[in-house]
Amino acid sequence: MSKQQKVALLTAGGLAPCLSSAVGGLIERYTELAPEVEIIGYIGGYKGLLRGHHVRVTQQVRDNAHVLHKHGGSPIQNSRVKLTNVKDCVKRGLVKEGESPLEVAARQLTADGVTILHTIGGDDTNTTAADLAAYLKTNGYDLTVVGLPKTIDNDVYPIRQSLGAWTAAEEGARYFENIVNEHSANPRMLIIHEVMGRNCGWLTACTARFYRKRLSHPDFLPELNLAHSHKDIDAVYVPEMEFDLEAEAERLRAVMDEQDCVNIFVSEGACVAQIVAEMESRGEQVPRDAFDHYKLDAVNVGQWFSKQFAKLLGAEKTLVQKSGYFARSAPANPDDLRLIKSMVDHGVECGLRGEPGVIGHDEERGGRLRAIEFERIKGGKPFDISEPWFGELLNDIRQPKGAPLSVPYPQSSSAG
Repeated sequence: MSKQQKVALLTAGGLAPCLSSAVGGLIERYTELAPEVEIIGYIGGYKGLLRGHHVRVTQQVRDNAHVLHKHGGSPIQNSRVKLTNVKDCVKRGLVKEGESPLEVAARQLTADGVTILHTIGGDDTNTTAADLAAYLKTNGYDLTVVGLPKTIDNDVYPIRQSLGAWTAAEEGARYFENIVNEHSANPRMLIIHEVMGRNCGWLTACTARFYRKRLSHPDFLPELNLAHSHKDIDAVYVPEMEFDLEAEAERLRAVMDEQDCVNIFVSEGACVAQIVAEMESRGEQVPRDAFDHYKLDAVNVGQWFSKQFAKLLGAEKTLVQKSGYFARSAPANPDDLRLIKSMVDHGVECGLRGEPGVIGHDEERGGRLRAIEFERIKGGKPFDISEPWFGELLNDIRQPKGAPLSVPYPQSSSAG
């Protein structure tokens, strides 16, 4: 290395089951390859960067960084701040009126002596990192920005698999294993499992797949009303799908009449445009976040599906349950730990040799693990509903109850 390096870590956006492990992995790898390099972590994502709030990685932290692989959440905390949203940054008191958040961030990085910045986040985090990287380059700041792709939605172009998504799907399946038992508390029960995924249905589909894999065992007692069909999924709805509400209601009404319960998996972003249009037609203002996304808690997709189907199915009781916070807060599972390790190792090497970008398996470059150019990173990659495994899942849940399972479930979550 031609000069003394100093590394800064930053996690941002919503949680995912990879943040703690990625921070731990970065600390471990730098300690292995360049133990002389100083490491700091900005507390609270870009908010912490703008305020200059950071913590130093001590030798004790380096010696015990392996502990972070066992935990969910982020040890250096997150926030949702977009450096190009000047109005929001001013409103939050992060910059003064007339200041540029990008300039404030650049000055802080320079004041802290940072030469390598690792951003760990989803498309918003890494597009913000792209804006910062472009600003730094244009204005002559000598700093390398290397991103790691964190999002349980798995919806970042052109990255094949984002960190934390496999774990979130598996945890969402585990969550529903308990919730589904509520069908035994009430006759004609409608249970809606709302899964995170604003624009992409991958997580909902993969959660359903893992749930049915976990359900594919012989330990049922239908003679005492403990049947496989009662716990199975009866419908899956994702943003990329169009469906006939009346036809689906007719199909599900027959299921309700037969088994006294219906279980639906739905993405939190399914039918959002239709729901927002209905709300605005009633004169309601739908709030947006700093990235100009509709706030999905205000849209409340699960409740909309509940209202649509409850009457049409003749449900006596409906239950809407959201697994998102449970799933995204988990520690990484073995498949994600392996993916984190490979991406972190490559990211550290890129940082040390001054190669910027977002680390990922580049779908447009033969699936090769590389530092993908920031200008090519964008969110909103849709789930490909033509995937054979998803088509087989949909066909299978529409078979008469009691028919054998036909989905070729993977032996590990990495096949998702």
